[in-house]
Amino acid sequence: MSMRPSTSTQRTPLRRISQGSLSRLARSGAYPDAPYGLGFLEPALSELVDEMEALNNNIQGLRALGDALGTFNESFASWLYIMNMNALTVDWPQAPTEASFALAARRADEDAAAALAALQAMQAAQASPPRPPSPNVSTHDKTAYAADATEPSNDTTFAVPNTTATSSGSSAKGPVKKKGKPKLTAKERKQRSMLIDRVVSALPLEFRGNDPNLRRNVETVIEGFLDRPERGVALLELVKPPDLNQARVNKCLIALVNRKIVQKDNSSGAVLYHWHGLPD
Repeated sequence: MSMRPSTSTQRTPLRRISQGSLSRLARSGAYPDAPYGLGFLEPALSELVDEMEALNNNIQGLRALGDALGTFNESFASWLYIMNMNALTVDWPQAPTEASFALAARRADEDAAAALAALQAMQAAQASPPRPPSPNVSTHDKTAYAADATEPSNDTTFAVPNTTATSSGSSAKGPVKKKGKPKLTAKERKQRSMLIDRVVSALPLEFRGNDPNLRRNVETVIEGFLDRPERGVALLELVKPPDLNQARVNKCLIALVNRKIVQKDNSSGAVLYHWHGLPD
């Protein structure tokens, strides 16, 4: 009685070509007409050939990947070498050179000369005597009419001394006092405050709250321009010691000029700043 092969289910998974599978194929009695009884090896060898081809393709892919990585490493190493040589051969000065100091000194001299010229011009304008006021036409007419009513034959003689007395009286009063800053209504103050906030919001971050003193200084400078909208303003006119000194005014003016809110003009010989407002 011949023994039948075991039909029990395999508990462990088998690979398609393994020692157990070859033994089972040999005991199965397949291909009985094959010489030497090795016909069962033909399908196993064909599967082995397929697997070897797949393995060869994978190895070729790994080899191509290795070549690509080698090329990248070589290129990246060359780039790092170039960067290292550039850092070693190129001089990057960190401290200011002599030319920088000379340029800074020249700019300081120019600013000092411009400030001195503006101060002298302002002092000369204040020291010049005021022009006598022109006679009021309506007052002259009233005086002439009163002279006609009292002395008809001597109206011209009476009018001339009256004009002279008026001129001497006006000259005796001394120079005309400068007009103070016009008082603003509540609506105008609110509009000016909104305008100043919009201008400050267009300035760099250091003017917008990091330093409350600097924000207050730039608001004072802007108010100085808004009080003089029809003419250029010199730097010294905006100085209000001790808080708002010349250096702080200069810093605020530089920020306003860079944002094109204020225009710097030195065509007249003195440096003046003209208010333009926020650009559209």
